[in-house]
Amino acid sequence: MMAQNLLIYRVNKLACIRMGDPRRLLGREMKTFKKSGKGELGFTLIEMMVVIGILVIITSIAIPNFMSLLPGIRLNGAARQVMGDLMAARMKAVKLNKNTQVFFDSGGIQYKICNDDADSGTTVYDGEGDVENRNIQTNYHDVSFSSNVNPSFSPRGTANSWGTITLTNSESKQKKVVVLITGRVKIEDV
Repeated sequence: MMAQNLLIYRVNKLACIRMGDPRRLLGREMKTFKKSGKGELGFTLIEMMVVIGILVIITSIAIPNFMSLLPGIRLNGAARQVMGDLMAARMKAVKLNKNTQVFFDSGGIQYKICNDDADSGTTVYDGEGDVENRNIQTNYHDVSFSSNVNPSFSPRGTANSWGTITLTNSESKQKKVVVLITGRVKIEDV
């Protein structure tokens, strides 16, 4: 009887291996989850409510801290935008082989990028050439600027007029965008 049971076991084992039964892979039983006496597997309502409560507490602590960082993030973004537009004006001067100038309005929220389309050797904002208008508060609503110069770039990429543009946010924090005589544009902390 025992030999007969052993033969049946081996035949069943061989059939399971050939048919690809994952529970009998190489003769070892794989562990399977068994149902508890209470019913289905899963989380109870109380466990889910505890997890949700913990997430609410963590979120209520994190959101005010994140919101206090936003003015600084917007100030950095505005400084990068102004720096990028100044560098684009410099590249435009080199590409077109014409003077290009950036005019900062006294209102502190708009500026214009103009090139010398008439080849007069000077760039004065009179609507000539390509005029690109920018409003800093389109993307950064609490940032304004003041400028001591309207930077001008020559066809060689150097600056004909250079200086500093100071950006200020709602918390009175500042960043400076500096245009050097070499045409280099950089951001400095104040």
